[in-house]
Amino acid sequence: MDEKQIREWLREVKHPAMQDKDIVELGMVEAIETGAQGVTVTLAFPKRKDPLANYLVGATRATLIRHLPAGVESSVQTVVREEAAPKKKTVADLDDTQLKGIKHIIGIASGKGGVGKSTVAVNLACALARQGYRVGLADADVYGPSVPTMTSTEGAQPDAVEGDGVELILPIEKYGVKWMSIGYFAPRGQALIWRGPMACNALKQMILQVAWGELDFLLIDMPPGTGDIHITLAQDIPMTGAIIVTTPQNVALADVERGIDLFRNKNVNRRILGLVENMAWFTPAEHPEEKYFIFGREGGAKMAAQAGLELLGQIPLVQGIREGGDSGEPAALGTGPEAGAFLALAAALASQATK
Repeated sequence: MDEKQIREWLREVKHPAMQDKDIVELGMVEAIETGAQGVTVTLAFPKRKDPLANYLVGATRATLIRHLPAGVESSVQTVVREEAAPKKKTVADLDDTQLKGIKHIIGIASGKGGVGKSTVAVNLACALARQGYRVGLADADVYGPSVPTMTSTEGAQPDAVEGDGVELILPIEKYGVKWMSIGYFAPRGQALIWRGPMACNALKQMILQVAWGELDFLLIDMPPGTGDIHITLAQDIPMTGAIIVTTPQNVALADVERGIDLFRNKNVNRRILGLVENMAWFTPAEHPEEKYFIFGREGGAKMAAQAGLELLGQIPLVQGIREGGDSGEPAALGTGPEAGAFLALAAALASQATK
């Protein structure tokens, strides 16, 4: 294992905004050090802050981990080239300037994975847009971004513009919604091997460094659970509040209690606008009047009453919602009962947010 071999590995790291040229070709690999302590790669960035810097550092780490033998440590450092353009803002310097034109910032959360949180978030965004609201959605699930797939925008590469001393990322627009996701910058299937602070910085860029413009609602599709990213959002993003998505069965409801406790914690203290019960019942497409409560009945409604929260909506488990997510055409854009459920949810959220 020598520097030449490592440099070849690093050619796998492409810069999405540079016609997919690799970091070696772009001259970003400043140094490669090997020794008894492992391998250290130093990446050079200009003073003009690259909005994808955190992604490139994470992708470099992932490449080293994939190729280095087991037990060999690796690290990635960054330096700033003095000959570059005048100093721009860093991630730490980002503020909520780009959020000033947004009326309501709503977190879409869940106590556990697998309850359809992202499906609800994407369809809710489309339903709000259908009702005439100006809507954006930030995919904050940095470890499992699904917005590109669910909106058929995979392969899209957001442009960047200069604004207020920082390069701003332009969101992808489709179905009347402005979309932003880390999935637009990471090749499909590539694991993002990021520690908590790096993931939080990437998340801040996905929200604070985006030219959102004037919006009525910015939805933030949060990762499942209660961790660093949720705390970062609560502390650094002026959220109006959050809604929590659950399914009716007891194992999901137990995790909802922890999610409620997170937002009500005195150090977080964000309003919970209500609960959404997803997969509330199964309805066959051939018999839309029939309901089968395969995950339990009214679990979300009972939890909402117990916690003193509004039940904003109940979403059925129907084939059309799954098909819409896979095809990139959200069910909320249609005319069936599933679309009606999301439209009703959007109306309930809009009413609750303005109280």
